[in-house]
Amino acid sequence: MKITRLGDVERKDGRSVAVGTFDGVHVGHRKVIEGSDSVLTFDPHPVAVVAPQHTPKLLTPLRRKAELIASLGVQELIVIGFDADFAMRSADEFVDDVLVETLGATRVAIGENFRFGHKAQGDPRLLVADGRFTTVVHPLLEVDGEIVSSSHIRGLVLAGEVAQTRDLLGAPFQLSGEVVHGDERGRELGFPTANLVPEETLACPGHGVYACLADGRPAAVSIGVRPTFQTGRGELIEVYILDFDDELYGQELRLDFLQRLRGERRFATPEALIEQMHSDVERTREIARNG
Repeated sequence: MKITRLGDVERKDGRSVAVGTFDGVHVGHRKVIEGSDSVLTFDPHPVAVVAPQHTPKLLTPLRRKAELIASLGVQELIVIGFDADFAMRSADEFVDDVLVETLGATRVAIGENFRFGHKAQGDPRLLVADGRFTTVVHPLLEVDGEIVSSSHIRGLVLAGEVAQTRDLLGAPFQLSGEVVHGDERGRELGFPTANLVPEETLACPGHGVYACLADGRPAAVSIGVRPTFQTGRGELIEVYILDFDDELYGQELRLDFLQRLRGERRFATPEALIEQMHSDVERTREIARNG
C-alpha cells in the first residue's frame, strides 16, 4: 500500500475514497473502508488541534493504523497533516479542494457520524447533496447491543477488558514499545522480564496482569507500579516471555493482548508473589494454546 501526504498526492480521476480518523480501525471503520481503493485520514487526531485539552489516548498510532488499513486491501493511504490552518478550512473548501480537485474522487464513503470543515459544519447531508461524486453513508455498527466506537473501545482498554475489545477491533488490542533497562527485579524472582515504558499519547490497559503474545510468543504481562516493592519508579509494562531468555534491550516489542488474568495487588512476601506468578504463567500458556 502506498502512503502519501496530501500535499504530495497526484490527482487521479475515479478515486473511491473512504474518509475518517479511523483510530483503532475497528469493525465499524472496516465497513466504511470496504470497497474503497483509497483511504483519507488525519494525523494528528483533529481533537488534538481544535480542543487539545480533550485529546484522546490513541488506540493506534499512524504506523499501526496504516498496517491495519493495508491488511484490508486498500491501495493508497492519504494522510492529511492536520494543523490549525487546515482546521480553519470550511466544509465546502474541504469538498472542493481536497475531495474533488486534489483527489478526483467519484465515490466517497463515510460513517454517519462523520463531521468535517471549520467547527465541524460539514456532515453527510452536504456530501450526499454534491452531484460530483457518489456518497455512501454507513450507519453506526452495533455489536451485542453496543455501538462500536473508538471512545467505547478506549474505555474498555482502560478498564482492562481486552478480551472484549478483540470483537470490536477485529483483532487483539496491540501496543508496542522499545525494551528498556529495569531494576532486574523479575530476574531475581526467577521471571526475567522485558520492560516497556507506556507512551503517554497511547491507550494502555489498566493496571493488572494479562495473557499476551509478544511478537507472537506467549507472554505474561504486568502493567502497573509493582506495589509489593518500593521501587520509586513510575508505571511500567513488564513482559515475561514464556520459554525465552534472550536479551531484547533497544529492540521494539509488540504485544497483542488476549485476556486479563487479575488486578494488580500487593503481596505480603516475595514468596507469595512468586507463587502467584507461576499461576499467571500457566494460565497464560493455556490461553495462548487455546487461541
